Amino acid sequence: MSETPVIAVEDLTKSFGDKTVVKNLSLQVRRGEIYGFLGPNGSGKTTFIRMLCGLLRPDSGRGACLGYDILREAEKIKPHIGYMAQRFSLYEDLSVVENLDFMARIYGVRERRRTVAKTLERLGLGSFAGQLAGTLSGGWKQRLALAACLLHEPKLLLLDEPTAGVDPKARRDFWDDVYALSAEGITALISTHYMDEAERCHRLAYLAYGELLATGTAEEVVAASGLTTWSVSGRRMHELMEKLKPLPGVEQVVPFGNILHVSGHDAERLAESLRPFMDGPHRWQKTETNLEEVFISLMQRAKVE
Repeated sequence: MSETPVIAVEDLTKSFGDKTVVKNLSLQVRRGEIYGFLGPNGSGKTTFIRMLCGLLRPDSGRGACLGYDILREAEKIKPHIGYMAQRFSLYEDLSVVENLDFMARIYGVRERRRTVAKTLERLGLGSFAGQLAGTLSGGWKQRLALAACLLHEPKLLLLDEPTAGVDPKARRDFWDDVYALSAEGITALISTHYMDEAERCHRLAYLAYGELLATGTAEEVVAASGLTTWSVSGRRMHELMEKLKPLPGVEQVVPFGNILHVSGHDAERLAESLRPFMDGPHRWQKTETNLEEVFISLMQRAKVE
């Protein structure tokens, strides 16, 4: 990967009225990296993505995207970006090939027909070429939207919750495509709510209430959280969960089927509170903290602060 960041921003801030949606956000993304962008609804993810591609202007801060200044050279950035919105934004009453041909015209793609044909083949859309886009399943609509993003051979993909509402097989196929693009040196910034997708990213950032709360690899983010987690299994877990929630040192009690994960930042206090329950009929053991527990903890702390 190149040492020059594809995205490098410092202290980006954006407000709408009296509400600050992005607060002093700084981060870097390297070439060919799959960078996960996570956070609850309203955390500022979409606003940040729109600032990067020139659809919104920051109120303050500075940065560069693909070597261009995001304040002064936004128009130079746009031709090199493939942007995929949360909702399917192509024409449902046009066929798959008609949609791609139209988008190729918009992008000013040379050898348009050859490029469209190549893109259809690349993403496995050839058998759907004549089908109306509106009749495609959610997964194939997603694939068509990604194909439209790739027609002009962008260097950076900005994908805003691209797998929302699609089945697990379509999600896996999508990530196979993203990895293949990464191997070609194409960078992807992907916002998602799915923890399994976050773990697939080379690095990730977590936003809540407009602020960047954590960044790094999944392993680095978990290690930096400082959370200790115990797992417990057995019978009548709902009753046990209600008893554990108010205990000192217990910050989260999360069910996973017939297992509970109990976590907190003060390991000694947590263990002391749980010790009386360990002599009972339930099976206890320390376990690894997962990303979901880390992100819930970060969000809770940000809300309190």
